[in-house]
Amino acid sequence: MKPIIRTLSLQELALLVDWAAAEGWNPGHEDPAMFQAADPEGFIGAFVGDDMVAAISAVAYGSEFGFIGLYICRPDMRGMSYGKAVWDAGMKRLSGRTAGLDGVAEQQANYRRKGFAPAYETIRFTGRMAGQPVRADGLRMITTQLLSGIVAYDAHCFPAPRGTFLKRWLQEPHHGLAAIGSRGVTGFGVARRCRSGFKIGPLFADDTEIALQLLE
Repeated sequence: MKPIIRTLSLQELALLVDWAAAEGWNPGHEDPAMFQAADPEGFIGAFVGDDMVAAISAVAYGSEFGFIGLYICRPDMRGMSYGKAVWDAGMKRLSGRTAGLDGVAEQQANYRRKGFAPAYETIRFTGRMAGQPVRADGLRMITTQLLSGIVAYDAHCFPAPRGTFLKRWLQEPHHGLAAIGSRGVTGFGVARRCRSGFKIGPLFADDTEIALQLLE
């Protein structure tokens, strides 16, 4: 049956994030609303009747960059080309932009065939923090007064401006810290509560010492 392809509602995006949790991706509790704020049209689903059978995020950051993610087909609907349908819709939406994605190892050959090339490796670590006091000189909780400096700093680290996204991502209940030096912002990091524990990201800094200070 030919699916209907359309933009997801917030409730449908929440279902997609539940699918991601079932795949072991450990999303954050506030991810649906935060992600949708970045690009309300950037989440696309394939529907058979009233049932969502596959979905993808194709979030545009301005006119030159976009990112593919949350690409999932419901397990009982795989092998029926529903995944390809949302993939094609996502790529069409990002047409003309440089597009990036996180590719799991078993799918990298598939992404190469679609025209993607490896840019870097992602290594994920998990563990319990020691809970010992650390030096906090120059660290500040991220407030609205620091937001413009954070957005400007992020623009040197991320391929495209994403001020709209950061304004939401840096809000409570996320926990954001900025490192402030004589020249202004020298790094920042954000922690968010997830289905299991917390995730930290983004974390950008001028050097390793500042990065470790923010991490700890």
